Amino acid sequence: MTDRRYYKDRMRRHNTPSLQLLDSNDKIAYPEEEQQMPSNVVIECGWGRLIFGHTFADAHKLVSTIRAEEEDKRDIALYLRDPHVVLSLAPQSLFLDPSHTYRLWFSNYRSSRVLPQGYEIRKLQNQRDIKAVNRILRTHGMVPIDEDFIYRHRDSRSFTYFIAVNPTDSSVIGVITGVDHVEAFNDPENGSSMWCLAVDLQAPYPGIGRALVAHLADHYAARGRAFMDLSVMHDNEQAIHLYEDMGFERVPVFCVKRKNPINEKLYIGPKPDADLNPYAAIITNEARRRGIAVDILDAEEGYFQLRFGGRSVTCRESLSELTTAIAMSRCANKKVTWKILRQARVHVPEQQIAGDSNANEKFLDNYKSLVVKPLEGEQGKGVHVNIDTYDDLHAAVSDAKRYSDKVLLEEFVHGDDLRVIVINYRVVAAAVRKPAQITGNGQDDIETLIHKQSRRRSAATKGESQIPMDDITERCVTRHGYGMKDVLAYGKTITVRDTANLHTGGTIHDVTEKLSEEFKQVSERAARAMDIPVVGLDFITPDVTGNEYVIIEANERPGLANHEPQPTAERFIDFLFPQTAPETNKS
Repeated sequence: MTDRRYYKDRMRRHNTPSLQLLDSNDKIAYPEEEQQMPSNVVIECGWGRLIFGHTFADAHKLVSTIRAEEEDKRDIALYLRDPHVVLSLAPQSLFLDPSHTYRLWFSNYRSSRVLPQGYEIRKLQNQRDIKAVNRILRTHGMVPIDEDFIYRHRDSRSFTYFIAVNPTDSSVIGVITGVDHVEAFNDPENGSSMWCLAVDLQAPYPGIGRALVAHLADHYAARGRAFMDLSVMHDNEQAIHLYEDMGFERVPVFCVKRKNPINEKLYIGPKPDADLNPYAAIITNEARRRGIAVDILDAEEGYFQLRFGGRSVTCRESLSELTTAIAMSRCANKKVTWKILRQARVHVPEQQIAGDSNANEKFLDNYKSLVVKPLEGEQGKGVHVNIDTYDDLHAAVSDAKRYSDKVLLEEFVHGDDLRVIVINYRVVAAAVRKPAQITGNGQDDIETLIHKQSRRRSAATKGESQIPMDDITERCVTRHGYGMKDVLAYGKTITVRDTANLHTGGTIHDVTEKLSEEFKQVSERAARAMDIPVVGLDFITPDVTGNEYVIIEANERPGLANHEPQPTAERFIDFLFPQTAPETNKS
């Protein structure tokens, strides 16, 4: 709890009535005399309630308030005087949140003046902004804000919603929420707090989080607030470094939450002592949440075993024992995939195995532009797109042979790269994949911009996505009329890879809700034709809401983590252990 003696010389105290749930439009009239701490303060925030624990004189009352959390909400009780006492009253339903509280004292604050580079920061304005904010929050596994609530309070003085916007397409790429404690409940300590900071993982600009924090801090400093608090997970080293670098200090403020499915990973015990990649971790985390035992067999390669009720299943990420060797071999060989899908009346592009130079050139003459790729391969290695000259064709074939003895030539089809995830023969998620891009700042050369964007993609994907500095990247840059040492004009965006593969710096954009019924039916038919229960199907299409497409590949081990916030891991565990599935998921 904050030491109130610190504020004796700063604040006048006066008597106040007891407080219940407050809306941002509620204000309390206080006499001008001595000010005291309000009682039982609870503020509705749209994603849950902020419960100001230090305003509760009765620990039993505080516990009953925390336990009254609504379904699918995330209540936070903070500033507790005696968290150990509160936990002792309801140890089965409450837990101490493993987060640190950091405080920025405005008495020592000097504006960071972090200016947005290539984007702008403004207040949230409309329903389109709200939907974009919730998309970003869901991607980070955070509880979305009730859309009606946030719209009603978009101009509130109690709540402040700032968003970062990409001016090139008006897309929202970051969000931060502030709560003014004085406006909300006449806080005698003159405080404020920061919540729900999130940045779009696909954002092309650096420093968005820092700029949002600085913008909110300047906002509350200008209002004359004494401090701004924030809560950050104890192991979020990157965020903690950012806050400390900006002048935040850790303070002994603790937070208690109610045990619920949203918070479950915070109180069910430590994760397995292994550094799993995101594709294995998303599955093992969901398994542990349901009480399924997890044994890590090979963390580096993503192998683990799940055990529940006398049944065990060994997996390598999303590839399990329930996918047969035959189905896996069909996916691994792109020519076999092509044959099976064509027999199933699914549209596929024309293709042939690369032969001698004359045969290859004749195939290019027939289709004008080609895709060249290893017959067996993954993660976009050795794949060359939009090959339209003989020289590039011969070079691409030579490179693809580094990854497979046989090379496939395929008709190049224009359109978006769409990945559809099918689990247990039902479509679960869909996303458009876009190739790596950079946006100029008028200062850095293209090579530097690529390195910076690659670092951001690596940080956002825990090392899974990086832009290779190779001949393919340089050829793509040259096609735009630039050299690697040229300075790209401010705001100018160019593509630096031909393929949209995540592992080569591509970005992923969820389109599950937009996917047409035609695509869903084709995807499920293709999975059954391949006889594979878990598969990622790669389409090329001009429009995900339409019916024009070709399927170019099937992946037997799709990355489920790439499709958050869609419930890919949940449906995968439903498939492996149907007895653990919630009733709403059973069919």
